[in-house]
Amino acid sequence: MKKLLIAGFFLANLLMSCKTENKENTSQKNTQDSEFLSFGEVISEENPLTKSEALATFQNLKVGDTLAIKFTSTINEVCKKKGCWMKLDLGDQKESMVRFKDYGFFMPLNADNKEVIVNGKAFVTETSVEELQHYAKDAGKSEEEIAKITEPKYTYAFEADGVLLKK
Repeated sequence: MKKLLIAGFFLANLLMSCKTENKENTSQKNTQDSEFLSFGEVISEENPLTKSEALATFQNLKVGDTLAIKFTSTINEVCKKKGCWMKLDLGDQKESMVRFKDYGFFMPLNADNKEVIVNGKAFVTETSVEELQHYAKDAGKSEEEIAKITEPKYTYAFEADGVLLKK
């Protein structure tokens, strides 16, 4: 009976390793055939919003709103330490600050100016006048510069669960 259990266990492990190996080879093949490198969850390159459509979406959001979208853009800047964030061009001198779901993946450090498709959640954050003035004071700004801060700052934020980077 023991021999039968051990043989069954061995056979199950062998089958599981074959399935895992096939999945890995398939996803690598799909990535190699594509014009994109994939990061995070596997996403489709089909039907993304343009950057101007994404900007219009962000402009219609209020603080506290969240909307699932996919859009294409160009990377303005990537975190140079780990690739843990990036800023995407939205046109009209606006950009979106992108972070990655659960800190689960990072972008290449040299990805500036490359095209991407991002999928995830769009939202808007607000930094109050008081907080902005506090940051300015901490940064050693003059009283005159601090007094010029009279409006809150809105950030077009995005939490990506998957990214396609054009090769």
